[in-house]
Amino acid sequence: MERDATAELTARVQAAAAARTPLQLCGSGSKAFYGRPLRGEPLMLQDHTGVVDYDPQELVLTARAGTPLAHIEARLAECGQHLPFEPPHFGPAATLGGMIACGLAGPARASAGPVRDYVLGVRILTGAGQVLNFGGRVMKNVAGYDVTRLMVGALGTLGVLLEVSLKVLPRAPGQLTLTFALSGAQAIARMNDWARTPLPVTGTCWVDGRLYVRLQGSPAALAQARRIGGEELNAAEAFWTSVKEHTHPFFDGAGTLWRLTVPSASAVFDVPGRTLMEWTGAQRWLVPDAARADLHAHSVRAGGFATRFRDAEPSGEVFAALPAALMRVHHELKKTFDPYAILNLGRLYADL
Repeated sequence: MERDATAELTARVQAAAAARTPLQLCGSGSKAFYGRPLRGEPLMLQDHTGVVDYDPQELVLTARAGTPLAHIEARLAECGQHLPFEPPHFGPAATLGGMIACGLAGPARASAGPVRDYVLGVRILTGAGQVLNFGGRVMKNVAGYDVTRLMVGALGTLGVLLEVSLKVLPRAPGQLTLTFALSGAQAIARMNDWARTPLPVTGTCWVDGRLYVRLQGSPAALAQARRIGGEELNAAEAFWTSVKEHTHPFFDGAGTLWRLTVPSASAVFDVPGRTLMEWTGAQRWLVPDAARADLHAHSVRAGGFATRFRDAEPSGEVFAALPAALMRVHHELKKTFDPYAILNLGRLYADL
């Protein structure tokens, strides 16, 4: 079902702005756990749906923000195309708007790039009730300040996403997943070695003493890739889906789950608990034995940052502290796009 709810959403935001009433932006709720607790009246967005335009030859799709990701991916699959950064759903009703607001990517992130690299244009509703367009529906169209990328990962604090235009890509003709029994340190070395070769690696994951590597490409390229050794994994697609969607046994019972983004060659963290590594070692999921452990300092020492991704008993800041100068920039952006501070207030940081 397709429905343009722009008029209703605009009226609701304008009324909230006039009354200075905080709003919490609500899609399907599949990623409601991510970020700090919200306050305010719900602004339901899941009825603003539909693919507005899709040109397979131009590799561009435009859809309303409430459109289910599953619907978009099915439409792309009909033409042999996909979202190359493999966005996690975390629920059957996940939406396009939630994907952009959270900015999360799956196993292919290290090879395909982040979500923001595929956003060509956005249509947003500001906290003042204005509908604004940025970017467009073609590639190489950005001039001036790239507002489209600002919306990726902003968690709805800068505006209500109405429409998003995305670059999409053809699926690889074939894939192969190989596994190796390696320690964490050995896996980091091996993954970084592969990154310096022309191997068509599109996913790496180390968990429970085994390293998994996914290669995608033509039959000839995959035949060459087999020379790195390892054992072939038969249920490969199910494995990578379980890593992307956090249904792998590693994530079971993870009351507190940390996500650390660090230089890929960083040593294994000396933190009691469980670890899963992705993205050539650049993304690490940690379930510490001590539920109240704070891993922000560990990531800073490694030259990265940490996020308290899931927490059964929320406490403290979710995201890494920002330098004062950068926080001032965030505040100025918030004032520009949400002058009355009514949109998802406190979702990123307490005063944003």
